[in-house]
Amino acid sequence: NQILVEMDGFTPSDNVIVVAATNRPDVLDAALLRPGRFDRKVNLDLPDIAGRKAIIEIHRKGKPFMKEVSWDRVSERTVGFSGADLENMLNEAAILAAREARKEIGMKDIEEAALKVEIGPEKKRLQSTRERKMTAYHEAGHAVVGHLLPGNDPVRRVSIVSRGLALGFTLSRPKTDKYQTTKTELIDRLAMMLGGRAAEKVVYDELTAGAANDIENATRLARRMVVDFGMSDIGPLALGQSTELGIWGMSYGDQVRVSEDMQAKIDTEVKKLVDAAYITAETVLKKQRKTLDKVVEQLMKVETLEQDSFEKIMGSPKASLDEDEKTSTD
Repeated sequence: NQILVEMDGFTPSDNVIVVAATNRPDVLDAALLRPGRFDRKVNLDLPDIAGRKAIIEIHRKGKPFMKEVSWDRVSERTVGFSGADLENMLNEAAILAAREARKEIGMKDIEEAALKVEIGPEKKRLQSTRERKMTAYHEAGHAVVGHLLPGNDPVRRVSIVSRGLALGFTLSRPKTDKYQTTKTELIDRLAMMLGGRAAEKVVYDELTAGAANDIENATRLARRMVVDFGMSDIGPLALGQSTELGIWGMSYGDQVRVSEDMQAKIDTEVKKLVDAAYITAETVLKKQRKTLDKVVEQLMKVETLEQDSFEKIMGSPKASLDEDEKTSTD
């Protein structure tokens, strides 16, 4: 209330502009947003490649970098990073170089720092050979399915090095900033999410708890496809059960009430999408079993496969799924 009183108390002749920022516009008092108060709104999205390049330019000042560092490559690699993420990444890279008593920061430091921002710090976990191999098959399952289904972003890195709470990870990123996603891409993404669980079943005829997060993410995405995106046999209906708020906290309408019958239909459609994606992942891995084994063999040797090394094993992503024997074995 005090800020409203002071804003209303300014005389018309005073050239005073009040600027404020928030990352929670949904909880602002509507009185703040009335005409004459905070009635000019600027929405700041995540920076695009040009924005990331400009932000990096600011935060790299005063830090010694090797000549090998390609800032264009760093800008392309950091799709989805906020300004704070980029600042944190460069600071972490400087810390990594300092720990090794190096006077300059290299591309390797930046890549490691970016992974720390995205996934979490590297952790040393003592796993048995069998556990490491199961993790390798799980991650290879994600990577192989992701590579062979054209709707997925390119696989950039596959690793069985523990980070955060994960025993391994598969990192895929788009080549450029993306602002639209099709149903085909989402269906392929679902299959990639379930590729780890499918690999466990295909190879070991066994299931592990390591797929819990994948299953949760796949279920959440499938539900959004049904209730938010209208990508099911139910049709283009807004079926979300919570009131949708605009970017500035304004409701677009009353809460959507869904009958028990409709909720059952939603659950059925979600299950259909997830089941179909799992079958797709399992089919791909059965046809590409030899390739899957080759990826795992390399992971057990080097722990981490970068994009180039992974694609040498996989060959072209457009290769037929039925032609396992033609896959490159370099």
